[in-house]
Amino acid sequence: MKQLSSLALLALVLAGCTTVITAHQLDEKLGPADPGRYDAPVLPVAPAPDYRTQVRPILDRRCVSCHACYDSPCQLNLSRYDGITRGARPDSVYSSTRLLAAEPTRLGLDAHSNEAWREKGFFPVLNERSPSPEANLEASVLYRILGMKQQNPGPRSGPLPAEDFSDEDLSLDRSQMCPRIESFDSYMRQHPQWGMPYGLPALSAAEHETLSRWIEAGAPPSAPAPLAPAVARDVAAWEALLNGDSPQAQLAARYIFEHWYIGHLYFEEHPGPLFELVRSRTAPGQPIDVIATRRPYDDPEVARVYYRLRPLEAAPVAKTFMPLPLGPARMARLRQWFFDAPLQVQRLPGYDPKTASNPFATFHDLPVDARYRFMLDDARFTLMGFMKGPVCRGQVALNVINDHFWVIFLSPEGELARHTAALLEATQPNLRMPAEDDRSMGILAWHRYARGEREYLKAKAGFAAKLQGKTAPRLADLWDGDGHNPTAGLTVFRHFDSASVIRGLAGDRPQTTLLLGYPLFERMHYLLVAGFDVYGNVGHQLSTRLYMDFLRMEGEQNFLTFLPLKERQKVLDQWYRGKPDLRIREFADAARYYPGETGIRYRSSDPLDEFYRSIQQRLKPVREARLDFQGLGYSATDLAALQNLNRVSGLPASRMPELSLVALEPTDRRKPLQVFSLVRNSAHSNVAELFREESRRLPAEDRLLALDGFAGAYPNLIFRVSEAELPDFAKQVAALESEADLVALVERYGVRRTNPRFWPVSDAIHAAWQRKSPREAAILDYSRLDNL
Repeated sequence: MKQLSSLALLALVLAGCTTVITAHQLDEKLGPADPGRYDAPVLPVAPAPDYRTQVRPILDRRCVSCHACYDSPCQLNLSRYDGITRGARPDSVYSSTRLLAAEPTRLGLDAHSNEAWREKGFFPVLNERSPSPEANLEASVLYRILGMKQQNPGPRSGPLPAEDFSDEDLSLDRSQMCPRIESFDSYMRQHPQWGMPYGLPALSAAEHETLSRWIEAGAPPSAPAPLAPAVARDVAAWEALLNGDSPQAQLAARYIFEHWYIGHLYFEEHPGPLFELVRSRTAPGQPIDVIATRRPYDDPEVARVYYRLRPLEAAPVAKTFMPLPLGPARMARLRQWFFDAPLQVQRLPGYDPKTASNPFATFHDLPVDARYRFMLDDARFTLMGFMKGPVCRGQVALNVINDHFWVIFLSPEGELARHTAALLEATQPNLRMPAEDDRSMGILAWHRYARGEREYLKAKAGFAAKLQGKTAPRLADLWDGDGHNPTAGLTVFRHFDSASVIRGLAGDRPQTTLLLGYPLFERMHYLLVAGFDVYGNVGHQLSTRLYMDFLRMEGEQNFLTFLPLKERQKVLDQWYRGKPDLRIREFADAARYYPGETGIRYRSSDPLDEFYRSIQQRLKPVREARLDFQGLGYSATDLAALQNLNRVSGLPASRMPELSLVALEPTDRRKPLQVFSLVRNSAHSNVAELFREESRRLPAEDRLLALDGFAGAYPNLIFRVSEAELPDFAKQVAALESEADLVALVERYGVRRTNPRFWPVSDAIHAAWQRKSPREAAILDYSRLDNL
């Protein structure tokens, strides 16, 4: 391979220069900075590796794990080329203390040139001065911070030393250290071990040389790849559907957009590129002129909105990846529900916040049944938005849910579902959402929304009372996926400050269960996804968190109506132990919520357990075999060990981290690597309080759950276990009593941050995911790896 043209400079960087370089000195030596340098075509000044085929794969495998999405350190997003050229900014997107909403900084939306990003406070990590090979290296933060890691790769075993990496230094909320090129020498002197990849092994010599040669040549992009003709035809067909001229077509397209804008869309018949659905000022056939607003329903300030499919360049990352297939069958269902249905849409609704934030008002003219079936069509995708959307970064947002719960749905064919439209008509003003007024401050807003929730539940109870003589809750009222949809039952796992959702009902008995009908499902989406502003102020965030208490409890109470009346309060009290505050106790009265009796005849002394088994039996036809490790190549010995792991509870379970990945190496080398997740489900007395979560922990009730594949985006530990070792691994996990025991487990099986095999194991894990689930595989986030 060609050697770098500036060997002297490379030696200087790797030796660690100690001179503080001022902006004036850089100007004199390398010329003034040109913020628009990367806005024009970049001509390489030396032979360069190809960005798409040689550079991007390295960034995806080694850097994007941490540097993607809103929580990228220093907002440096390396998942796409314009994120690299945009650079970094020292303030964090996530903040639970700001009094005023922050300015949005979303790639591809809020600025479209590097000059514009500089005006928003971003500084370059590539050279924006004279475009020489020497300057491209000397003035590049990215090059120099990668060079730091080559010089100081860190230990090759054991945990990272505390003198270099404290617990705070490795925490997700650590103070941002975002050195500019002018201050980089000082950063290098103070933190010589803090090169990139941060807190992980260095890139290989070959990987480092490829990135260095690319930066030296001026970091040229690759030419955009044109869409294949078949894909272009699919894009045209979908854009034609979504941009009809009639009021009915425009209203239907608006509804679809407000639910799909967060997704990663692809064509079933032509796998390959991913797309996002955006609002544009321009019609299909013209270049997209994207409309950037804080929320998907904010005023676009144009006479006509067009909905367009824009190719996504960014590598999919597991913490945000929401794949949704588009195909002829889905298009036919949309036509049936919305576009070809005999509807009367006389006038399009406006975009004033009070109307736009309330989907029951905005989309009044679209049939409730159609809207509900649309959300159920891929219920996991809809629910995943709650978990992978921006609201779910941060413990204060997520301590509103339990660590392990099921989500099931009312059948759209059921008696209550058939009366939902009338219920919404009667109580629509009580279903206002916090996003209608960002000036609202937390507890003050809560009282207003609490009154609305009381009135809504009162009206709902009145409707239920009228139906009581006709029907009582029975098993047939639960949606069975129409016999083929595996998203009829979902399992959610919370991992302290993140969460994930999988198809099917995992585990024998969850901590709680939510039963959703259309009004509740829709409100959750507009609270946690469409209506949530990640850049919003603390009042907005707190109002969202408090409002979610209503919705969670309503879902739980829906579920409890299927139990005998005399059993409901006992179960609810068990879910809300510890005397939660008055605002919660007010909504924790099972008899007031629904005073009628269930229509299910129970035969055992444990109706709750019996109901859980009945639900599992009802959804058995759509249960995926992988939930039981069937048909996946696991041996009988493997399955026995996995069952033993599923029995681990109490203290041993509490010693494990929230999410571990186990790379199971087969005895027969001709067989592929298996990967399974070990999830610790932490028990709490209740999840109805904002703070003091640790005081509500019940470690004696913690349980482990083993699941094939990937049950989360943020692993805390990675284990490498051979098939022959799996029984002993399970025994050692079951015997955990102390932190020292866990360290011993990691010593024997763990792949630590310092392990020279870390990146090869990471590559093997991602390859296994890609092989098993090519349409769901994405890049894991290693920012929460433990340092044991």
